[in-house]
Amino acid sequence: MPTIDIHTHFFPERWPDLAQRFGTPDWPWIKHLGGGRAMIMLGDREFRPVTASSWDADTRIADLDRDGIDIQLVSATPVLFSYQRPAAHALDVAQIFNDALLDLCARGRGRMRALCQVPLQDTDAACRELDRAMKAGHVGVHIGNHVAERNLDDDALITFLHHCADTGAPVLVHPWDMMGRERTAKYMMAWTVGMPAETQLGIVAMILGGAFDRLPKSLKICFAHGGGSFAFLLGRLENAWHNRDVVRGKSKGPPSTYLDRFSVDSAIFDDRALALLVDVMGEDRVMLGSDYPFPLGEQRVGTLVRGSTRIGEGAKGKILGENAAGFFGVA
Repeated sequence: MPTIDIHTHFFPERWPDLAQRFGTPDWPWIKHLGGGRAMIMLGDREFRPVTASSWDADTRIADLDRDGIDIQLVSATPVLFSYQRPAAHALDVAQIFNDALLDLCARGRGRMRALCQVPLQDTDAACRELDRAMKAGHVGVHIGNHVAERNLDDDALITFLHHCADTGAPVLVHPWDMMGRERTAKYMMAWTVGMPAETQLGIVAMILGGAFDRLPKSLKICFAHGGGSFAFLLGRLENAWHNRDVVRGKSKGPPSTYLDRFSVDSAIFDDRALALLVDVMGEDRVMLGSDYPFPLGEQRVGTLVRGSTRIGEGAKGKILGENAAGFFGVA
């Protein structure tokens, strides 16, 4: 069974000038600094430093070989989602980066698979782009956990997820556009605090908002970053559900009865947390995820799972590849 990393990101080495293309400011662009280094810019503002591992297939393959990873699933970095833009612009952007990602994977010697992005603010356009991308070679879709103020229990987003289930497209949910921006502006707290909270919010919204009850069980949906805070705080949610009727929302059962409806990745960086995650979710519902190639990701991919002293070898095999091979249909 191959070892599969389901959570990695990319930026193309270059892409069109989107500000010029659409006549609006603050679009992402890449400023190359030489020596395989670059800065992702948002208009005139620096957003994130990156290296050639974001766009160079040979660099990525060398890192795969170094870490003993057979296959990586690659998806856009969420800053490229463009959900806050006009839907026609977001569709154009999705097509640009989806095609660029297929080009990267084509250079990956069979070691990379693509997860597409879609203009999620427009359900019809999102469904059409998903269909186009899957036909072109993508193996699933990568979405954010909300669109503006709409969580994943929103009717339109449920419609999109139902389309994913109907067409057999696996879904990877990634936090983005984090809450509390003003209070988490320092020390990258938007990433260390906001992202886990956003991911938990996505899961809880689907449970209490009745999304899982409305969606077929054939939907394959996975939440990045170990599901955020969800596993650790499930007891709090469960207790609230049983003791306050307002908490129950539209859900037909308590939160713990929905654990077989979604999966999570292993990007949590702590053996104790991994043991809890496997205990709560079950060993069939956790897949290797690294957040490669970013500094906040696992620097030697697979080290946490392989080196765990708290989970068994059978569970390790499932997490390292068996679960992902079935979930995404890759081998």
